[in-house]
Amino acid sequence: MDIQLNYLIAGQGFPLVLLHGNGEDHTYFKRQMGCLSEKYQVIALDTRGHGGSPRGTAPFTLEQFAEDLKGFLDSREIERCHLLGFSDGANTALLFALKYPEYVEKLILNGADLYPAGVKLSTQIPIVLGWGLLQIVRRLDKKAQPKWELLDLMTTQPHIRPDSLAALSMPTLVVAGERDMIRDSHTRLIAKSIPGSQLAILPGDHFVARRNWQAFNPVVLEFLQPQPSGGG
Repeated sequence: MDIQLNYLIAGQGFPLVLLHGNGEDHTYFKRQMGCLSEKYQVIALDTRGHGGSPRGTAPFTLEQFAEDLKGFLDSREIERCHLLGFSDGANTALLFALKYPEYVEKLILNGADLYPAGVKLSTQIPIVLGWGLLQIVRRLDKKAQPKWELLDLMTTQPHIRPDSLAALSMPTLVVAGERDMIRDSHTRLIAKSIPGSQLAILPGDHFVARRNWQAFNPVVLEFLQPQPSGGG
């Protein structure tokens, strides 16, 4: 790896890795760190070029973010973990699980999309317009390059075929908000394409983990630690 990823770690036990979304950092999960670290060793990463992690020289792509995650896990000798990703972090988690399934015990995808058309037009159109404008501006002002790279992630990535998800065999939870910027039909396509996955549509928008953590956290914990049903 050409960089060292910044991270926050809390708790002890089986590793649970958290991946934030586009333009954010590990503090996105501040409402999760406390309760999840009571059961797990929670590791919240800053993606390349986000938060305290440097941009480096490698490509600024979701595939590279997945390779960065592998490098981080290997550097800490973590051979297996739970993986929870939000938005672009969920897309990175999905790419990682497809390429390195042996590392993932359980997978949680919050607000993922398989391709840009999975995002509602009301959200995607301003992103594409900003991306096009910055495509020009960045040639005149290098300070615009980081912002363009962030928009480029959402405009041109990811490219994941729904039928490729059939290869995932780890338990998977797909989570979205009722008013998510990801199309409801797209979220349901992801869940349908992953064998045996669970689907949770929660009250709230795309940022349900931050804005409705009271609903989000119990769903995550129940998935990670299902309670045995009482016998009759």
